[in-house]
Amino acid sequence: MKTLSTRRTRAAIVALAAGSLALTGCSGGSSSGKDKAQTDQDAAAQSKVVPLGTASQSAGPAKAVPGAQSGGTITVYQRDSYNHLDPAQMYVSDVGDLAKLIFRGLTTYTQDDKGNKTLVGDLATDAGKMADGGKTWTYTLKDGVKFEDGQPITSKDIRHSIERMYAPFITEGPTYVQQWLSGAGTTYRKALPDGPYKGDHLPKSVLDTPDDKTIVFHFAAPQTQLPYALAMAGYSVVPDSAKDTKDNYDIAPVTSGPYKIASFKSGKSMELVKNTNWDPKTDPARHQYVDGYKISFNHQFSDSTKRLMADQGEDKTALSFTNSVDPSLTKQVLSDASASKRLVQGYQPYVWQLNMNMDRLKDKRIRDAITYAMPSQQVVRIEGGSYGGEVAGGLLSPTVAGYEKGYDPYGKLKKPNGDPEKAKQLLKEAGKVGMKLVYAYANTEIRQREAVAIADGLTKAGFDVQKKEVDSSSWYQQMGKVDNGFDVYLTGWGQDWADASTVIPPSYDGTTIADGASNYSHIRDQHVTDEIKRIQQIPDVKKQTEEWQKLHHYIVEKVNPAAPVFYTKVLQLYGSKIGGIRYNSDTNYLDVNTLFIKK
Repeated sequence: MKTLSTRRTRAAIVALAAGSLALTGCSGGSSSGKDKAQTDQDAAAQSKVVPLGTASQSAGPAKAVPGAQSGGTITVYQRDSYNHLDPAQMYVSDVGDLAKLIFRGLTTYTQDDKGNKTLVGDLATDAGKMADGGKTWTYTLKDGVKFEDGQPITSKDIRHSIERMYAPFITEGPTYVQQWLSGAGTTYRKALPDGPYKGDHLPKSVLDTPDDKTIVFHFAAPQTQLPYALAMAGYSVVPDSAKDTKDNYDIAPVTSGPYKIASFKSGKSMELVKNTNWDPKTDPARHQYVDGYKISFNHQFSDSTKRLMADQGEDKTALSFTNSVDPSLTKQVLSDASASKRLVQGYQPYVWQLNMNMDRLKDKRIRDAITYAMPSQQVVRIEGGSYGGEVAGGLLSPTVAGYEKGYDPYGKLKKPNGDPEKAKQLLKEAGKVGMKLVYAYANTEIRQREAVAIADGLTKAGFDVQKKEVDSSSWYQQMGKVDNGFDVYLTGWGQDWADASTVIPPSYDGTTIADGASNYSHIRDQHVTDEIKRIQQIPDVKKQTEEWQKLHHYIVEKVNPAAPVFYTKVLQLYGSKIGGIRYNSDTNYLDVNTLFIKK
């Protein structure tokens, strides 16, 4: 999710990126019908490279939303509370909309009413100036950018924001920039083991701040996708001051976006109010139409759907950032004359997969048996049928470059409800018929329903399934532990920007295995690790994409660390007095940048 500048530089970058295309992260309709509004073309559109904007495109204010009015408070119904408020720990999709409201980084995305995105400067004057073929990148900060307390944002704050991500307490954020600057896998931490907190800094030859407005990144190898990485929530600015309380920064972060946190009661509620030190003239993407947001947690999808369908009282000015229409209520919503007019939907970049802990499931025949046994179509039906997703054959989403329609080495498209006989045969060959399989699932209504179907499918294949329910608000934190104590568990992974380099390395590189990292299956395959390193050095992105495709085949067919289950879509409902609603293909939910309340 990132950016660039100057006509010559932009031309070079677009040429490099052409053909390529999101911390840890992540739907209604009848299963018998095709979702008419969401087609293969919609997914393909998201897989295209996002162009880098000019300085003029990076200037604020954001283009006015037609009919927008100021004032009022939006009520937000969320299922899960926020596990992290420190932007450097933000990587799960559920925090994407919140991050857009309260944080800013060097770059960001703008989107027009047709869904076309441009990567532009956010705190920076442009998407970045590239030199040395991508080894050097220079950013200049805009005038007038401030934190919520009125302190100017300087280059020292940007340097601090990058360097603090080396500190040992930062375990769940993105690692692209750190690795590009200081080494692959987890070796980058050796360059600054305590972060900046003991007075040490990265050398000027790596990260330089020659004045208060200028930041210069120096890489050993070309990194043409830096602007996209810098647009991630994880690289949002954190002040270089005593207000950075290290691991306690999660409790009271200093914001820079149009809103700030007035209160947060973990697991209960959050209130956002206007940040009076946010200047719209500096922001090309965001608005501040409403006075604030009143967010409450613990709303299952069924609860938020029923409230928004009823559309009474404050529900008229309500929505959910990430709750979908409950799949069991999709048909009812679609047949409701009022509710059916208040829907937003889109393809998401996530592939939901059943990770198989390779520290515990070492025999590939067992992993193959689990893959064949998975009742993928039943899971899709629980997710809302064609409005919620479609059965997956591989581990690359239709929204990422390198996706191959029809790729299906385990026959999941031909036998979407599973092949228990094939699974039984493999278990018998492995001498493991009746083996115990510890299956973890989140304590949400949908995951509980899926757990019944998945456990049944695995049981039919000859496994003794031991189900373990886990709190959904800390799901990725718990699954991200290397010694998590589970054999299989669902996660959803989507590209951080539209390139397979943001899917395969973070998910399958054996050098990244650590608590909080996203190699959830703990794959330690030397060929995969070597190929990732080789492919990342290929300058031609079209050729690189072809090589990612080949490596994807190897991972799925020769290693099989995770059973692909479904590609995701989202269907969301909102109150009748909410204006400015549209789908945002960056956060992959409704667009919080354009919201207002109708009078």
